[in-house]
Amino acid sequence: MSFGAGSIALILIAALLLFGPKKLPELGRAAGNTLREFRSATKGLADDDDNDRDKKNEKQDRDQ
Repeated sequence: MSFGAGSIALILIAALLLFGPKKLPELGRAAGNTLREFRSATKGLADDDDNDRDKKNEKQDRDQ
């Protein structure tokens, strides 16, 4: 499922009509902040998993 330029333009026009020109920047900022928080949260989870995996590998190396 890919979006072409025409689809994106149609979505932007619909958003402009629904929310108006004053609300669109606020909605964009809110969406950006949400994505930023989501990325940092998932990165933290992935880093924790990597650290746990590294500790298991170190323990297995010591036991051998």
